[in-house]
Amino acid sequence: MTDRSPSRAEAQQRVDDIHTFRNELARLADEGVLRLDTAQRAAVDKHHDHLLSEFAALFDVDRDSRAKQLSLGMRVASFLGALALAASVFFLFYQFWGHFGEAAQVAILIASALASFGLTMWLQGRDATGYFTKLAALVAFACFVLNITMLGQIFNITPSDKALLPWAAMAFLLAYTCDLRLLLAAGICCIIAYFSARVGTWHGVYWLHTGERPENFFPVAAVIFAFPLVVAHRHFPGFAGTYRVFGLLCLFLPMLVLSHWGHGSYLDHDTKLIEGGYQVAGFVCSALAIWLGARRGWPETVNTGIVFFVIFLYTKFYQWWWEIMPKYLFFLVVGLTAVLILLILKRLRRTFRSPAGEGAS
Repeated sequence: MTDRSPSRAEAQQRVDDIHTFRNELARLADEGVLRLDTAQRAAVDKHHDHLLSEFAALFDVDRDSRAKQLSLGMRVASFLGALALAASVFFLFYQFWGHFGEAAQVAILIASALASFGLTMWLQGRDATGYFTKLAALVAFACFVLNITMLGQIFNITPSDKALLPWAAMAFLLAYTCDLRLLLAAGICCIIAYFSARVGTWHGVYWLHTGERPENFFPVAAVIFAFPLVVAHRHFPGFAGTYRVFGLLCLFLPMLVLSHWGHGSYLDHDTKLIEGGYQVAGFVCSALAIWLGARRGWPETVNTGIVFFVIFLYTKFYQWWWEIMPKYLFFLVVGLTAVLILLILKRLRRTFRSPAGEGAS
């Protein structure tokens, strides 16, 4: 154990490692490869049992496969419950809002936001499972978004992209406090929307129409992807991968749109040339994402790169050959292409395989 208290995800990973170690140690003993003496085995089991008890008390971790299956159901129930409660708050305001005076409306908005946030912080220190805390955090975020929106309407404030900044701040605060990747994704989406709108405004595009120029998303894509390289997220498992996935989405989705709709580009060139350029750029960038993800051990980057490489490839196949090629031949080409991609990825996996992995195989 280190001096730093582990997170729930780290504790769960350690519990899984302990069970894996015990199973492998039993296999090695059965195969006559390694057998600990009684004193060694007792010391190891005592240490592991102490860790399991400590983690169970602190985080309510899943100590066996049956508990893990139940936890999955709890996560689903928590997510659906949060959505239902957030919808309940919205429709409650929608149905009865007109019956309150302006002062009462402001008081209700502020009180609901503060109460939901306070409940989340109170649960944070008492909910070992984290499920009720995450449920309350999602409701708190929904109340905060509703708060900003309704206050703007009450005081006749012109809608602005600046509202995205407090939404993002609240989402990030709750995400990092409650270890909730869903709210991290919400905060990243707010940041993406804000900065792409700013880029569009600099080019004379109204902020609500920023999506009409997909290139507005390229600068924030680079920032989002690079952020976990600058700020370490060791204590927040999965957060760095979430940033990388959203950064790649901000890069690939605009490229995919521009590869079929060159009129949306800022570039003053022939439309066909622009579309062809983004088609090539899409293939190159997705291949680079696969290579970089495999080299750095980022599976989410590899998977995102593969998905968009296939999308770029198959959309071009459809555009080129669907109308002129017999359907059996079209799908044969698609299938053979999939086999080729599998062979390339298999070779790439061998290239980046660790020495330990080669010895194990």
